[in-house]
Amino acid sequence: MNTIDTMREKLAALEPLRLEVLDDSAKHAGHAGAGGGGHYRLTIVSRRFSGCGTMQRHRLIYEALGPMMRGEIHALSIKALAPEDTD
Repeated sequence: MNTIDTMREKLAALEPLRLEVLDDSAKHAGHAGAGGGGHYRLTIVSRRFSGCGTMQRHRLIYEALGPMMRGEIHALSIKALAPEDTD
């Protein structure tokens, strides 16, 4: 299983209505520290984010991804939305 598949599996705990994970690692080749993990862009829509601020949404994502944030993932750009944010 590759890193994106593992991320999708772990983020399933947040019951996403929409989940997009893109690997941006190639854009950061040669960047200091990039050798320790990939660069990813995440867009996730979940009812679990309703009533949560940005920091709380990000915390939920970091908790779901767990140790990946200290290994396979070097950088993560997050767009976390509740369903009402997409109207």
